[in-house]
Amino acid sequence: MADRQDIRFASGDDICAGWLYPSAPGGRRPVIVLAHGIGAIKEMGLNRFAHRFQQAGFNALVFDYRHLGASTGRPRQLVDVPRQLEDWSAALDFAETLESVDRERIAIFGTSFAGGHVITVAAREPRRVKAVVSQCPFTSGWASSQTVSFRTLLWGTVAAIRDLVFSWGDSIVPIALAGKPDDVALMTKPDVWQGYLSLVPRDIAFSNEIAARLLLKLPLLAPGRDAKKVQAPIFFAICAGDSVAPADTSIAYAKEAPRGVVRVFEGMGHFDIYVGEAFEKAMPEYIDFFTKHLA
Repeated sequence: MADRQDIRFASGDDICAGWLYPSAPGGRRPVIVLAHGIGAIKEMGLNRFAHRFQQAGFNALVFDYRHLGASTGRPRQLVDVPRQLEDWSAALDFAETLESVDRERIAIFGTSFAGGHVITVAAREPRRVKAVVSQCPFTSGWASSQTVSFRTLLWGTVAAIRDLVFSWGDSIVPIALAGKPDDVALMTKPDVWQGYLSLVPRDIAFSNEIAARLLLKLPLLAPGRDAKKVQAPIFFAICAGDSVAPADTSIAYAKEAPRGVVRVFEGMGHFDIYVGEAFEKAMPEYIDFFTKHLA
């Protein structure tokens, strides 16, 4: 059995690229579908999560959204929430076709921006989604917008308007994803620059920017509102010191989920949970949760 297989599946007119970590042979087994945060690609740590799920006996399917990473889609570096939600549905469709997968035991795992996506996907897909982990979730664009400087909001808005008005075809007006406190970027808290970019492997080409147009919609996004509609068991892993997705807001939304489990990791920031001791602390809880609800 290969530890990992490259996979591709259609989403709209484009192709999403990803990895399949197949479970051990011996019948159809559950699958956990994973995707990353804002502007991030699968190489930025999702392999570690998927490999641990595989070792625990699950299939794990990781994918890049269209316009990012190894997936197709023009213009590059476009983050469009409706399109990303379509990519999630396409990933679930593809998972159901796999011979190793029990299509009655499909779970989803999203982190950061995708931590918000999985709340919405689970609310929309009650038949297919049997369990959810939402890690350090983006639940409120308004709350997250309060974490950036007025300078970023001002010049970012200018860039976003220029992006909408003057970008044609493959062109975009970009804004940086991760920046230092005095930069104009979507994330500028002191732990962001090192935390976000340390997830990028040295041998991977990565663009630290996205199309600025997202900034006009970001404050209006509130996937946390969908938590009360999620009928599946959902585990919210919330970092108490989260500088990007404020913990208090996420906790308030998480408590509205009918079958929600709210786990607050004290002493952790937004980027701590991907690596090291924090990762080792969270993974057993995720595996126990999925094992309980997908058995």
